Amino acid sequence: METATMDRPPPTGEGLTFEKVWAMSLETDRKMQENAESWKKTERFLKKLGKQMGDLHRRFGEMAEHLVAPAIHKRFNELGYHFSAAAPGGYIIRDPSSDKILAQVDILLENDDYVIAVEVKATVRLQDIEHHIKRLEILKEYRSKRNDTRIIRGAIAGAIFGDEEKKAVIEAGFYALVQSGDTMKLEIPEGFVPREF
Repeated sequence: METATMDRPPPTGEGLTFEKVWAMSLETDRKMQENAESWKKTERFLKKLGKQMGDLHRRFGEMAEHLVAPAIHKRFNELGYHFSAAAPGGYIIRDPSSDKILAQVDILLENDDYVIAVEVKATVRLQDIEHHIKRLEILKEYRSKRNDTRIIRGAIAGAIFGDEEKKAVIEAGFYALVQSGDTMKLEIPEGFVPREF
């Protein structure tokens, strides 16, 4: 009966030695340290880039807010609201027990009968609508605790406003303020009924 044998290469004297394994281990360790340092540099770069992008986005939002605020009351006064002015800088709602910020409104227009909370975005996105609804619900609860019975309405202003987002804003019952040259234009379709909070 024949037995199977495996062909093995003849020994070359080049087998793994302790020294070779040790050298490979040191080289692997060196490369891992280089990779770790490279990852740290990449992480620092991405963190710095993220901060710069966040600052740029915030500044662009502030710029849009400053473009919107000075004349926004005039746009609403054309609809019969009679607001005297609007200042940028925001309106902050805090929890009185913890001083935690519950909501922040970019621009608040007020008169004896109405409050219009305007959210200003550099680029309007669909999720901004849901966030603004929650913001206005907080504003309503906050005002009702202070016996403020004025009607609250909302608006979203955007420098970049896609058709889908504009349609969704209007369907949600918010006024859509769209960049038009160096001013903002109210987009109000026929039959539009603003949502009240």
